[in-house]
Order: sequence, then C-alpha cells, then structure tokens
Amino acid sequence: MTRPLQNRRILLVIGGGIAAYKALDLIRRLRERGAQVRPLLTKGAQEFVTPLAAAALAGERAHTDLFDRAEEADIGHIKLARDADAIVVAPATASLMARMATGEASDLAATVLLATTLPILIAPAMNVRMWQHPATRRNLATLKGDGVHVVGPNDGAMAEAEFGPGRLAEPAEIADAVEAMLAGDDAGSGFGFLAGRPQNPARPLAGRRVLVTSGPTHEPIDPVRYLANRSSGRQGHAIAAAAAAAGAEVTLVSGPVQIPDPAGVRVIAVETARAMLAAVETALPADIAVFTAAVGDWRPASVGANKIKKDGGDPAPLVLVENPDILATIAARSSDRPTLVVGFAAETDDVLANARRKIARKGCDLLVANDVSASGGVMGGLTNTVHLVGRDGSVETWPTLDKDEVGRRLVARFAALLPA
Repeated sequence: MTRPLQNRRILLVIGGGIAAYKALDLIRRLRERGAQVRPLLTKGAQEFVTPLAAAALAGERAHTDLFDRAEEADIGHIKLARDADAIVVAPATASLMARMATGEASDLAATVLLATTLPILIAPAMNVRMWQHPATRRNLATLKGDGVHVVGPNDGAMAEAEFGPGRLAEPAEIADAVEAMLAGDDAGSGFGFLAGRPQNPARPLAGRRVLVTSGPTHEPIDPVRYLANRSSGRQGHAIAAAAAAAGAEVTLVSGPVQIPDPAGVRVIAVETARAMLAAVETALPADIAVFTAAVGDWRPASVGANKIKKDGGDPAPLVLVENPDILATIAARSSDRPTLVVGFAAETDDVLANARRKIARKGCDLLVANDVSASGGVMGGLTNTVHLVGRDGSVETWPTLDKDEVGRRLVARFAALLPA
C-alpha cells in the first residue's frame, strides 16, 4: 500500500527551543508515512538534541554548519534549498521566525530558508508572551503573506510553568499539515512567487466536492412556535469556509442562523430536519460530507394550522415523532456514498463513551465530539474543544481553539484522509 508521503523528500529545520525534542518524534512519524527526512539543526537546537540522534532516526546526515568545508565546496546550502519537496521548520522559534521574515542569512538554517523556492511549513513554539508580542505577530503576518504555511501553536503548559498558546503542535498534526500542503502543491494551485516563496496557500481540496450541514433545525408546532436548539451554525460555517479556501466546490445546507454566509460557497437554506435531508440528498455526490448541523431529533406529530391559544384549561399534549437520521442515512448509502463521511456528536455528559457508541451506530468514518453542556459555552459560542473519534475507537483530543481554527484544522485532516 502506498503511504501518504511515499518518497517525498523533507528538509526538517530544527529550531533552538525546548520543544526541539519533539522533532525527533516528528522524524519518526514522517518516515512512517514514507518520507525521506534530512535534518538541519540550528546552533540552539543542538543544546537540546544532538545531530547524532537526529541523523540516526532520519537515516540521513544531519546538517549544522554554514561554513562546513566539505559541504560548501559545491555550495551545499543552495543544494539543501533545492534538493527536497518541502521544508518544515519545527520548532520555529521567535528568533527563527524573525530571521525568516526579515530575510536574514546569519546561519545555515536562515540561509537555506532565504535561498529556497520550495513550499515551507512552520510549526511555531515559544513562551506565550513571546507568541503574543506585537513583533512576533508582525513577523507571522509577513510570513503568511509570503505564502509560508503554519500549523499551531497549541494551547498548553509551558516549560516555564505558564499556560497558553505557544506549545508546539503535536508531531502527528505537523505530519498531517505536511501532507495537506504537498497535496495542494500537487493539485496545481497556481503558486506564484514572491521573494522566492509561494504567494498563495495550498489548495489541497482543489477539484473536490464538499457537502456541509450547519446550524439548528426548527420543527414547527403551529405557525408561530417551533422546537429548536441553541446552535449558532458558527462551526459548520467555519468548516465550509475553510473547505472553500482549500479549493473545494462547497455546498452548505444551513438551518436558520443569524450569521453571514461564507464567501465562495453555495448555500441551501432549510428549516426542518426533513428539508435538510432532502437538500443533502439533492447535493450528492460529494467527496466529503460533514454533518455539523444540530438536527432536531424529534418533531411534533401534527402542526396546528392556527396559533394554539390558551383557553384556561390544560394544554393539549405535545406528541413527538422521531426525525430522520441524516448522518446514518447518508453513511448507509451504497451508490453515491461520499468517500469520507464525518459526523458531529454534541454531548453534555460521558462525551467520549457516547461518541464511541455513536460512530458505531451511525456508520460514519470519523466523528468529531464536543461537550455542549451550558458551563462550556460551546453551543452558540466562539470557541470549541473537540475530540476526533475513529471507527476503531481511537481518540485525538485538540486544545480549545476558536471555531475558525477548528474548521481549518479539520479541513486539513479531511484532505489528508482522502485517497489520492
């Protein structure tokens, strides 16, 4: 079986921070996916990990010195800048990001990064205050404007006993981002060049069709009343926007929401669960279907033709019937089932246990679970904490992120999961 990064050549630049130790695990994970990894260690990185350790894991010589006589006899730093499919910088320290942003060429790493026209992915890692400093934010904006791809950083505990954004993305996340970046490069995303770097971000879903459901449903009781939930639609809309930015042709089936439609997305507005199912079936086929909507499980058995009024007596009983299960219905299709079917599990208790039962019951390929209890503020809020649950019961927990960032990371993961 072909591995995702089979025969891809990755130049891994390891920056000088405590997170450098994770670069050794990143080498292993990239090689597991078929990549050939060549390590390049800055002087600071060598204070935390040794070139020997990096070379042993990579099965390649580790590069360290700009003025290596043997290497520079044939302009070795230029060869390093060209002889790969991509460059990954992990960890990308504040100092290394600053040198990249200003075009400084003071050591081997900075010189290679200045001389290259290859796709570049950085994984920043630094103290939370350094990450939030205006200088770092300016440098990050410059790098993104130059077409440099970014993964992380995550929230988490710091070496200095502080907590916040600045923690290196996990090696598996970085490897996923490498796959997504190279997939976009292969798709012919029309890279231009500015200062030797690609201007536009990768479009790993170019040529793919993506279907997303979002928001709540409204199940009418009478002409003025309905059953609903507190979903804002922000997470589903964020996923649709991220998929469009990644080059996909996106159809968004949205329940009633109070947020603007994403740009570049075909939107089908619906109200009820049955209307949403009909719109979803009409929108098929698709490569990826993401069922983010908080669909009402029940609807009134009958809908009053006129407003139900109080008459001083006991109210008429509200009899409910079950709505169609959109996720399970699409996952069970045979002729035009999407290649990747992703469900969401909004839970208020026993989140992971309920999610594992749900993925087995629904038949989807991946389930994104989150805690929507009132104390968390997820439903209707701006942030989300998600757990990715696989069909084998495996769980990957992400830190609390804003919903736009969750959308971008999920889309990168979906792109990596699709077959070539």
